[in-house]
Amino acid sequence: MLVSGKDLLDVANANNFAVPAFNVSDYAMMNGLFEISEEKQSPLLIAIHPDELSHIGTDVLHAIIARANRSSVPVTIHLDHGASYEQVLLAIQSGFTSVMIDGSMLPFDENIAITKKVVDTAHAVGVSVEGELGTIGKTDNEAEDGAASIIYTEPDEAVTFVEATGVDSLAIAIGTSHGIYPASMKPELKLELLKRIKAKVNIPLVLHGGSNNPDDEIGESVKLGVNKINISSDIKASYHNKMREVLADASVREPNTIQPPSIAAMKVTAAQKIDLFNAAGKATLY
Repeated sequence: MLVSGKDLLDVANANNFAVPAFNVSDYAMMNGLFEISEEKQSPLLIAIHPDELSHIGTDVLHAIIARANRSSVPVTIHLDHGASYEQVLLAIQSGFTSVMIDGSMLPFDENIAITKKVVDTAHAVGVSVEGELGTIGKTDNEAEDGAASIIYTEPDEAVTFVEATGVDSLAIAIGTSHGIYPASMKPELKLELLKRIKAKVNIPLVLHGGSNNPDDEIGESVKLGVNKINISSDIKASYHNKMREVLADASVREPNTIQPPSIAAMKVTAAQKIDLFNAAGKATLY
């Protein structure tokens, strides 16, 4: 069942769980994520970053939409970290049911302006919008873009931002970074800050950079009101690490030999995230 991001996340907000937003740029990965979400009866958000979209092309959206429409769980197809109005417009025209406009690196007033412009366009055609306030870090060169230093979300600014833009969900900065943390870097979420933001902002809150963080902190963030958590690096690492093992046999060449064990490994990671986010079984709420 294909739904908008608002329809997906409002239920999560009302029932105190987080929808997993799994980033994909590989059709086989995508199928595996549908499978595990259906097995776990978890709502699913397929997130595609502009870099990933440039890799798979917009034509694949027709297939993703078709798969979502016949799924037994609610599914949103979401543009992750849209950097410009033009990128967002292409996503809307291509069939995404949710878009993110990331103006977090802009001055506050400019972030409001670009986000409001996207909201006005997207809402006119029933597409929901995620905005971002504060910045997410970046751990390595393979990770999505991030700030050199984290700028934490201010609760009062979050209230102003939501009221001024009309966004359906808000990505906040409470200490996460994109990518896999090196051994020298200890992730630590500011959970007290999350409490303060949740007390003032009624719309669903989003946590980016959810990979490689301690489970206890992520689990606590869900209890405290995060309703969507982005997972990219963790599932890709599971998928490609297993693929490297399979490809160690130089005689292997067929995708049907290489990809199934890789998908199975990824599904184990995805299932653990679904359980951690308290999303298992929640498809029955829609």
